[in-house]
Amino acid sequence: MTHDETTHDAWFNPAGSRPEAGWTDVVDGRIEGWAHTGLRTGALTDGGELRLPAAAVERMVVPLSGSFHVAWSGAETGEQALEGRGGVFDGPTDVLYLGSGLEARITGSGRVAVAEAPTDVVKPVGYIAKADVPVELRGAGQSSRQVHNFGTPAGLDAVKLLVCEVITPAGNWSSYPPHKHDTNVPGEESNLEEIYYYESAVARGVDAPESADPFALHRTYASDDRAIDEFREVRTGDIALVPYGWHGPAVAAPGYDMYYLNVMAGPDPERVWNITDDPAHGWVRQVWESEQLDPRLPYERTHA
Repeated sequence: MTHDETTHDAWFNPAGSRPEAGWTDVVDGRIEGWAHTGLRTGALTDGGELRLPAAAVERMVVPLSGSFHVAWSGAETGEQALEGRGGVFDGPTDVLYLGSGLEARITGSGRVAVAEAPTDVVKPVGYIAKADVPVELRGAGQSSRQVHNFGTPAGLDAVKLLVCEVITPAGNWSSYPPHKHDTNVPGEESNLEEIYYYESAVARGVDAPESADPFALHRTYASDDRAIDEFREVRTGDIALVPYGWHGPAVAAPGYDMYYLNVMAGPDPERVWNITDDPAHGWVRQVWESEQLDPRLPYERTHA
């Protein structure tokens, strides 16, 4: 197949390629073939603000670095301070869920992400403190990673939105074995779009030169007759979209820790993340039973 037959330029968005209204990047349903999820990323210094317009979308505000204050209005009015964190490799952050129809103003200093999913159904605003974020240590050996499940059913009552973040130590593989969730098979597989927002940094405890160029790798490939073939080198701020297909691995290069924020939603009536492993690689899960968790985990909770 040619490049044009297997890739879609919009499925990979380099950092800063979709700026809008002060936001560094905005991904939403205006992208052809994309309908169920959205993501905004932005940076603020003291005195600046980012605005979320009123719309039929539910949202989750996720501090990436720094601390913020969110004020919202509409059917509900209120405000909430977000303690945040020093950076994405500093453990969980507190987060704020905003129900559909609200507009909001974000102030503070640092970098922030806002996950979105279209819905007319309204759920109440919800705050999750960092101490209450469900933390999961997943996999074993070189497939060890740390998952913060603040926006999954384990941590949040939402309509469509599923949000989590994953920290993968240098040299490890994440989003592995490759899997898919592009077909609704009740009780077995969900139909969900997925966004990966990436960051990469020199691994903890490593003395790297100023010329170091942190990166990671992202892979998506076809699971049926819908052509897709994405193999990307990703850096901080890059956004990869998975409309369908097998996806994984996401690989942390030796010397560089990897982070990604996952945003998922879809047309299914049930808000659940059910997956099917690529049968060529799903057997790898059995190997974990004889391996130990990577001793570099967990990445501890710290303050902004």
